[in-house]
Amino acid sequence: LLQVEESGGGSVQPGGSLRLTCTAPGFASKGCGITWYRQADGQRREWVSNLRDSGIIGYADFAKGRFTLVADKVKDTVYLQLNNLQPEDTAVYRCQVYGGGTCHSDWGQGIPVAVSS
Repeated sequence: LLQVEESGGGSVQPGGSLRLTCTAPGFASKGCGITWYRQADGQRREWVSNLRDSGIIGYADFAKGRFTLVADKVKDTVYLQLNNLQPEDTAVYRCQVYGGGTCHSDWGQGIPVAVSS
């Protein structure tokens, strides 16, 4: 079971930007993927983006054109850049390691993102 450490987030006005960081030591060398989810109060968890072990990156429709996932495999870190944030993006964001073999992790503690004017 790999560990994840999350950081970043905060409060911004609509149109603002934030960068979320997910560090999972060992994920790159094990050929694992990283996925991001978010959950707003009273809402179901929804998928945001993922990095497959192949290097292919996927985005939810609401994230396309606004969110960018960048991986630094040397640092075993994945960044999720959130641009043009809107109030509906307010949620707790979490990352998780996924894949076969030992590519699993618990959910991180979560990164609160609040967007309001």
